[in-house]
Amino acid sequence: MNAEERKTLEIFSCKARKGAILSTFNAKSGHPGGSLSAADIYTYLYFKEMNVKPDNPLWEDRDRFVLSKGHCCPSLYAILALKGYFDFSELESLRHVGAMLQGHPDMKSTPGIDMSSGSLGQGISAACGIALSAKLDKKDFRVYTLLGDGECEEGEVWEAAMFASHHKLDNLVVFVDCNGLQIDGTTEEVAGVEPLDQKFESFGFHTVKIDGHNFDEIEKALNEARQIKGQPTAILAKTIKGKGVSFMENQVGWHGKATNAEEYKLAMDELDARLKELEG
Repeated sequence: MNAEERKTLEIFSCKARKGAILSTFNAKSGHPGGSLSAADIYTYLYFKEMNVKPDNPLWEDRDRFVLSKGHCCPSLYAILALKGYFDFSELESLRHVGAMLQGHPDMKSTPGIDMSSGSLGQGISAACGIALSAKLDKKDFRVYTLLGDGECEEGEVWEAAMFASHHKLDNLVVFVDCNGLQIDGTTEEVAGVEPLDQKFESFGFHTVKIDGHNFDEIEKALNEARQIKGQPTAILAKTIKGKGVSFMENQVGWHGKATNAEEYKLAMDELDARLKELEG
């Protein structure tokens, strides 16, 4: 990846973070912390990796993405808007009655959403089913899903992992957003999910550990996943919850809380300064 490509991705991810803050502020609710930690992964997938057509969201040969940690959709919605699936102004009506964008992804109402999700653990199962269907139909599209590390406490995650390995779903890539925090505290305190790499490997996955905010490492891991045959790939992305807004970073309290007016201004000023630096 050259410097110009990297800069472009950084601009999109910064705009996605702004979108997450904007939408949750207007909703007066939502999940900014995990949305900010995942923003770079969403950005790379939609602007570099995935073969999609925003003007034809249901194109049958498109790559699919399932957000298993569905509550972290605000920055995904921002990325979909930036990609051209719908107008960016839709973000302002997040979680409002009758709005297109709800607190968890809804495939029936939102262009670009491939699977409704929200109940933790279920998204990876849906992704496995989609990947298997591609194999059975001899389709070349690839399937990506994103889990939270806290979500990996769900037993269904490991049932799905067993399924993916058994069916040799090498067209499936599972990202885990390893920000180390969940609603009740640190993942270590709540259930001690580590070592996730050894767990996924024991279930038959090819496993890669990366910095989830480094586009070069994301690219390298995804290129590696394309070379793996007969195994699904798990990419364990070390991230910072609340990334990009200094007072939110590594603070568990921002798991599911929107900013007030003062905090909103502080966050947006910080992101605007970063965007100006990138675009300057």
